Amino acid sequence: MKNDRLRVSPGHKVDLDDFSPGETLGFRDKAEAKDKLVRDLERLRNLHDVFYAARSHALLIVLQALDAAGKDGVVEHVISGLNPQGVRVTSFRAPNSAELAHDFLWRHALVLPARGEIAIFNRSHYEEVLTVRVHPELLAHQTLPDTGGDIWRQRFEDINAFERHLARSGTVILKFFLHVSHEEQRKRLLARIDEPDKNWKFEASDLRERALWSAYEQAFEAALEHTSTDWAPWYVVPADHKWLTRCAVADILVSTLEGLKLEYPKIDEAQRAVLRQARIELQRED
Repeated sequence: MKNDRLRVSPGHKVDLDDFSPGETLGFRDKAEAKDKLVRDLERLRNLHDVFYAARSHALLIVLQALDAAGKDGVVEHVISGLNPQGVRVTSFRAPNSAELAHDFLWRHALVLPARGEIAIFNRSHYEEVLTVRVHPELLAHQTLPDTGGDIWRQRFEDINAFERHLARSGTVILKFFLHVSHEEQRKRLLARIDEPDKNWKFEASDLRERALWSAYEQAFEAALEHTSTDWAPWYVVPADHKWLTRCAVADILVSTLEGLKLEYPKIDEAQRAVLRQARIELQRED
């Protein structure tokens, strides 16, 4: 699978029409992609074990999308197989009063991963240049000072600086925009209405937000264009086929962790002596 086809080049103008939500990335069918996903998930579990033991890096995974694009499915089918001791998923809702009293990155900084940990942001700090940009009335609740400039450009700069600081401190950052088509979203929202076991997923706001499709696309294009960097790249992942979305995300995770070339921690002679003594004592129990 060619990850470069999905990666947004830094500084390049982004037009989402150039990315097909129905793309299958060369797979003949779902079965072929599933076979690869199974292999990648096994490899990912092994890589995560070394990652957790080495504790030299942290991994931050950002998932952003329009409603019903499959963020929860990625968490369930790709991330849930990892050792839960080293993984944390955070879903960000509208900020509360305490969070609004701080800068827009504050609440996200509180749940960043430590070295050896993987954190998944299901929605993230990017809501501040996506949802808030589409609904500028939300800015009124943030009681911001007048900086005399373009607030969105300033936030892009702040996000890039924030992520660069994290990268320099050992955090690997991968950002995924799950790109679903207007028609496929309609089908999935209808399924939430028609299938009783999915009724709980539907919210009245889903339709209100859907009516703002064009505004959201423009906001995503601006965010992808200005914040895909060498140290924190964006990937536009086709999301009309859920099996393809999960396969693509797993493939990128595997190639990224392999690229770190991590190893289990080495022990010195003193530690080996401790192990030898422990073996002797355990064998005496026979």
